[in-house]
Amino acid sequence: MLAYDIQGSGPGLVLLPGIGGTAAGTWETLLDDLAAEHTVVLVDLPGSGRSPLPAGPLEVGAVADQVVLTAHQAGLSDFVVAGASLGAAVAVKVAARHPGLVRGLFTLSGFARPRTTLWLSLEMWASLHARHDDELSDFLASLCFSEDYLAAHTPEAARHRTARLVGSAPGTAQQIAFALGIDVRRDLSAVAAPTLVVAATGDQFVAPEHSVQLADGIPGARLAAVMGGHAAAFEEPVRMLEILSGFLRDVHRPHPEASCTHAAKWPAGPRLLPAVPAPRRPHQR
Repeated sequence: MLAYDIQGSGPGLVLLPGIGGTAAGTWETLLDDLAAEHTVVLVDLPGSGRSPLPAGPLEVGAVADQVVLTAHQAGLSDFVVAGASLGAAVAVKVAARHPGLVRGLFTLSGFARPRTTLWLSLEMWASLHARHDDELSDFLASLCFSEDYLAAHTPEAARHRTARLVGSAPGTAQQIAFALGIDVRRDLSAVAAPTLVVAATGDQFVAPEHSVQLADGIPGARLAAVMGGHAAAFEEPVRMLEILSGFLRDVHRPHPEASCTHAAKWPAGPRLLPAVPAPRRPHQR
């Protein structure tokens, strides 16, 4: 069983973190508002927070099943699952394997598999982590935040914020290896729940093209963009809350055509998030 905390009451919302972080740390800026209307279950991935590591390598299907068991233990019969970064890939797997339980899927700076630039960044992170290199904190700060955010803060402030986000999870090395081996591309077409994919336009770690791939592969998924870097919830908390809260309201709004398995279609009408342009697709000029 994975470690978890519960805040608030209402419809279920499961939040998943990225590498080396906790769910509470990743989603900290949005928690109070989300918990005002939802039962928020903060689930830490194996090796983070109080969640133990398994004896062998991490496997995405097994971790996804653990997330579902944890949500059930927390009292949720169904839920929206939201994941950031590595947590987004796990959330995709949860939605694909458990369509009857997942009412909606939300991803932030997620990826189906690591493209070359992300792969190289993960390998560099693993190398610096293994050597306990003093430059690791600077490297992680450059990945977590956008250029604009870093330019407006001192190096010390950026390092402090990065330490709060990423921390020093005992399973960081295993989680990086997990991310390097993850590939949920075949699961995308199996996601039946309403899905919103959010890219951060200034993300220097997981490029927006990863989110384009997610949205292209998930039937009916919508793609939105937010300013900021990989830690967009910290750089743009107001906009992130607007995006996620709007998605949750739409998912929980009664739709006569929705089936009892929660594989509801998006309602007719304008796009949910028209205000911020989606990231440009690679073939566009």
